[in-house]
Amino acid sequence: MLDVSTLIWETCKTYLFTQGKFLLVLELFIGSIIAIYFGALEHMALTKVVVILLFSLLGIAGSYAVAWYGIRVNTFANSRTAFASLRGNPFPCYAIPLRAGMSIGMVLISIELLIMLSILLFIPADYAGPCFIGFAIGESLGASVLRVAGGIFTKIADIGSDLMKIVFGIKEDDARNPGVIADCTGDNAGDSVGPSADGFETYGVTGVALISFILLAVPSAMIQVQLLVWIFVMRITMVVSSALSYFINEAWAKARYGDKADFNFESPLTSLVWLTSLISIGLTYIVSYLMIPNLGGDSSLWWKLSSVITCGTFAGAVIPELVKVFTSTSSDHVREIVSSSREGGPALNILSGLVAGNFSALWLGLAMMGLMGVAYTLSTYGLAGVMVAPAVFAFGLVAFGFLGMGPVTIAVDSYGPVADNAQSVYELSLIEEIPGITQEVESKFGFTPDFERGKDNLEKNDGAGNTFKATTKPVLIGTAVIGATTMIFSIIVALTNGLTTNLSKLSILHPPFLLGLISGGAIIYWFTGASIQAVTTGSYRAVEFIKGNIKLDGATKASTADSKRVVEICTQYAQKGMFNIFLVVFFATLAFAFAEPFLFIGYLMSIAIFGLYQAIFMANAGGAWDNAKKIVETELRQKGTELHAAAVVGDIVGDPFKDTSAVALNPIIKFTTLFGLLAVELAVSLSAARGTTLTRSLSGIFFVIALVFIWRSFYAMRIPPHAVIEEDSVSGTSRRVVSQLLHPPVHL
Repeated sequence: MLDVSTLIWETCKTYLFTQGKFLLVLELFIGSIIAIYFGALEHMALTKVVVILLFSLLGIAGSYAVAWYGIRVNTFANSRTAFASLRGNPFPCYAIPLRAGMSIGMVLISIELLIMLSILLFIPADYAGPCFIGFAIGESLGASVLRVAGGIFTKIADIGSDLMKIVFGIKEDDARNPGVIADCTGDNAGDSVGPSADGFETYGVTGVALISFILLAVPSAMIQVQLLVWIFVMRITMVVSSALSYFINEAWAKARYGDKADFNFESPLTSLVWLTSLISIGLTYIVSYLMIPNLGGDSSLWWKLSSVITCGTFAGAVIPELVKVFTSTSSDHVREIVSSSREGGPALNILSGLVAGNFSALWLGLAMMGLMGVAYTLSTYGLAGVMVAPAVFAFGLVAFGFLGMGPVTIAVDSYGPVADNAQSVYELSLIEEIPGITQEVESKFGFTPDFERGKDNLEKNDGAGNTFKATTKPVLIGTAVIGATTMIFSIIVALTNGLTTNLSKLSILHPPFLLGLISGGAIIYWFTGASIQAVTTGSYRAVEFIKGNIKLDGATKASTADSKRVVEICTQYAQKGMFNIFLVVFFATLAFAFAEPFLFIGYLMSIAIFGLYQAIFMANAGGAWDNAKKIVETELRQKGTELHAAAVVGDIVGDPFKDTSAVALNPIIKFTTLFGLLAVELAVSLSAARGTTLTRSLSGIFFVIALVFIWRSFYAMRIPPHAVIEEDSVSGTSRRVVSQLLHPPVHL
């Protein structure tokens, strides 16, 4: 088991080194705009520009470092969980993945806080604001690349591995399948690296959005300082509450489930989320009372601001409950997918999953709207006396509250890939086939291994991991959208001279604004298609290689060379897909920002709203398909049947839905908004200095470049037709028939 984990870790290292080089290449694009903006537009000294660029590199390094830490912890938690399952006791199968996840969450949030506090305390005041922006753009770039590329990689590998179950009738993690190691690497690259970098960036960008708002919308310097200190103390309080909740919940779970032969793995995870929410809410009120008992002469604002944050913290517990309604193995929606598959096969399986995803978007959207409505109502009582647009600040605090359970949110997200990979490590170790293994375990470790119960516990735990991995996605995407709203407001303040001019242009009666609303939705749907296109074509290449090289007779496991080749295929398509996607996002942002500033505001708002519902729909539909398959495998025990094949097809459709497109929309929205902050100010300044002809011309050029990479993201990634010669049985002559098969290889 340790050998398998080590092999997975080595392939993960190779992948991360490749991504690191790729990030530095993309930083050249972002760094050039940062240099032009602060050097040419803001007329800053070269020293300041260099410092800002260094902080953008620090942002990338932060996302990259926590990704390394997360993947290192999880790859070995996989084998520890697999080995612990041999005892037949389910509790360690729950405790080890959660402990690994909490470690990642605590390190991630602590590093984020340390860097941001260092900027605030040690960087000169005239440097601090730009350094925050540079840092946030860097970490957003890092998260976007690692999320999108990781999502493409993991689903190419997953689909390549899963299809073999149908094609050859083999088990899910058959060691003879060269795609399984790539699948395990992908689980870490996509589901460990991605969330770690994404979580790091989410905290940073949300913090920068609130800091920007406070500096722009609060006129009193004294109140600015009070609110900034309060924000940072609240973040520290939230970390403390997560750690406290974990230790309390762990002691309770061990006392209740430690010796049980069977229990629902979702139960202690659910209690952890709710306990953290309640403790965090309680500490929010206590600390706020101590920190800001009197703000701007108002002694009631401490509890009003605390109540606004509570709307977000409460959402962090309520949203997972709503997600479980549509994705849990006990969900009626998930069971309906299984039922529809009995008679309708893959077709009805897919349709039922689409229904679950659509309904989930309705209820989660209404829940977010309701909690934001409460926050807005609270903002109308007194906040206008200390700031401009208090409702926007309230929405930013809701996003802040969403992250109130930060380490726990990251922990339950990280729980999923560890539980999944533990099952894979068990199968790949071939432990049951080792001669004398029972006696060896007894002599070395002092217990008799229970292989059947161990496998059963790992499989059930995987279902719980699927569910809780699904619950964190709407929390993160909700944070992205609400945080982006706060950042968009900062852009609006700059464009309207402090909300004093051009307010009529923030309306659908202003045609460019309406056009921006329409164009943002188009970009979201392009992104969804482009990311799935990369998965589709890459999966074809992986499947083609695996089918041509898998050896089922006379072999116990795939060769290392074949496994590495599948990893190479996944990496190549992840890189190419990410490169095309990033350059479209980069140049489209410039194009719309240079076209017309209020068109760009509409564009950003549209991306946020369309992205919210697209991400929720896709994440929960994918989660429902995944756990429908899990029910067929664990509860019904019908592996290898037609029902199982139908469930596998549904899961394959859901894979890029939930783990590629949905999760990547979060950093894409935030990166576009942050980068747009610089792009639109640069465009406005150029327009004022040299007229709109230049900016409109540049907009056209940027748009054409974006279209080129949009073309590349689809048509240059397509599976091309391959001519097949068929023998005419009547005339005996040959005829050429064009069939839609991939012509290998697709040149990268």
